[in-house]
Amino acid sequence: MGELRTEEFQINMGPQHPSTHGVCRFLLTMDGEVIVDVEPIIGYLHRALEKICENRTYAQCIPVMDRFEYCTSMSCNQVFSLAAEKLGEVEVPERAQYLRVIMLELNRIASHLIWFGTTCLDLGALTPFLYAFREREDILDLFEMTCGQRLTYNYIRIGGVSRDIPEQFIPLCKKFLGTFDHRVDDYEKILTENPIFVPRNKNIGVLSKEKAIAYGVSGPPLRASGVKFDLRRDDQYSIYDRFKFDIPVTFNGDCLDRYLIRIKEMRESAKIVRQAIEQIPEGEIRAKVTMNFKPKPGEVYSRIENSRGEMGVHLVSAGDKKPLRVRMRGGSYNHLQVIPEITRGHKIADLVAIMASMDVIMPEVDR
Repeated sequence: MGELRTEEFQINMGPQHPSTHGVCRFLLTMDGEVIVDVEPIIGYLHRALEKICENRTYAQCIPVMDRFEYCTSMSCNQVFSLAAEKLGEVEVPERAQYLRVIMLELNRIASHLIWFGTTCLDLGALTPFLYAFREREDILDLFEMTCGQRLTYNYIRIGGVSRDIPEQFIPLCKKFLGTFDHRVDDYEKILTENPIFVPRNKNIGVLSKEKAIAYGVSGPPLRASGVKFDLRRDDQYSIYDRFKFDIPVTFNGDCLDRYLIRIKEMRESAKIVRQAIEQIPEGEIRAKVTMNFKPKPGEVYSRIENSRGEMGVHLVSAGDKKPLRVRMRGGSYNHLQVIPEITRGHKIADLVAIMASMDVIMPEVDR
């Protein structure tokens, strides 16, 4: 018998698909069940956030930034405020700096819990999703009692934060942190050596160190490829130099390593929050910033370590009460662009695992 002749064909995955984590379309070129090529097609969620900000005062930009990457709205508020404070030479009070770190790290844990739960759902496991969202609810309760919101917080403002934490915040936060490490132990008992989960992730979607750097990959996927780089340490901002924490790194660069990195990062974030709660001083929570805040003409770029990698804001001021130019940078765009490189030769079921492990969120891609 002669060799079986096959022909390539194209199919769409998305834009509405449960595993694409938002409105994303993949155009797949297939040879049988094997993926020959992947083309990510984006733009379905474009909202012109940058242009909207250019038509708002600096203070009015904060609620818009909430929508940039809604899973970590605290980070969105923080990176814009940092840029505006650099432009306006605003000194943030000590207590506000600590409150910011507490909220940012709790938000990082909440974001990783979303990733953990939805990744397990994508791979067919329901129970871890329920556990992850149980812990996430505790964090959202803390956010709600502080700022009244559970998703788009509008909490971190230029010069500080919108309000102080209520009296019951610290006891409840300590209660959460007291059980959280044991909860993460439970996650690991379920998955880290699970005979179904491990084969679905080990040696799947291997991203080399060189390719990760070439594509501008950052955050957990970069560290899973062996690059120990974290902006909280390597380009310090806020008061992160006052806390002891590790930067987890692994070297295989596959989906399993990206899972392990985030598990470890949740523990490290909890460690930072514990220290911040112990050290937080009394005092003012916001510098005096007028509603008609007008920074001097100039431009700055601020960046922070978000749960999905580097998040940055480029601001240009003409000395007016509105920014002349706003440009946002999120980690998800780069992570989406590298997916074709690490997907070729795999099957569609593997693409689901790869997409989940890169933790792409489409509103951050399209902006």
